[in-house]
Amino acid sequence: MDSIDTELAARIRHDIIHGVYDEGARLSEARLCDTHKVSRTPVRLALRILEREGIIFRGAGRGYRIQSPTIADILQAIEVRGHLESLAARLMALSPHKEDYLPDMLQAVQTIDNFVSKGRIDEPTIKQMQVANEVFHKSILNACGNNYISFTCRQISHLPMLAPGSMVFDRAVLDSPEQLERGLFRMRLGNAQHQVIYDAIKAADPVRAEAMMREHSHTMVEYIETFEKRDKSLSASDLIAYSAADVDLTET
Repeated sequence: MDSIDTELAARIRHDIIHGVYDEGARLSEARLCDTHKVSRTPVRLALRILEREGIIFRGAGRGYRIQSPTIADILQAIEVRGHLESLAARLMALSPHKEDYLPDMLQAVQTIDNFVSKGRIDEPTIKQMQVANEVFHKSILNACGNNYISFTCRQISHLPMLAPGSMVFDRAVLDSPEQLERGLFRMRLGNAQHQVIYDAIKAADPVRAEAMMREHSHTMVEYIETFEKRDKSLSASDLIAYSAADVDLTET
């Protein structure tokens, strides 16, 4: 169970990323205490956590001010995570303990494939595929044998699309059958990359595992660049709507 200050930091972070506060706005300790019904001590500890994450900064004089993450920040963080996950895949391919994690990875690949093969996209489907995707990616981080890789990934996991196993859902796929098929094709392609990564790790081929994971990680960048072309005013809070963990769809 998370501590009070960690839970409070998560709530304040959620409000910042969702645009509750204006950019550069001052965070009042007293108001935060009143809003969240806590004392000043957990508020101060929570603000220090958020300062380390870089989404608030200590302003001139007393107090903190909002420094919301930008699209550029998120793209840079995705690049870092991509290199870390690629290294993790390489190390897992060489790990003598990988057999403990391979069954879960294979099950995740099969689960996503089964859902995609149904040819439909709805909220329950997306949620369950996201869970399977998380299992696949976390297995690699946990099995690579380098604790600093997963530690570093956790430091940026608060940003939109940066949690291990994050998926992207483009609502445009609901606009027409052609768009739906395009969305399903992208999901099939992403899971095919999962299969290649799994096969390379199982075959103890670190070069192939690393290269495919790097290509797989870059998909997130391509998605964001597509969204930017569609919406020139795209913000970090807008990306939350494209996260599979936050989809809210009706049955189709």
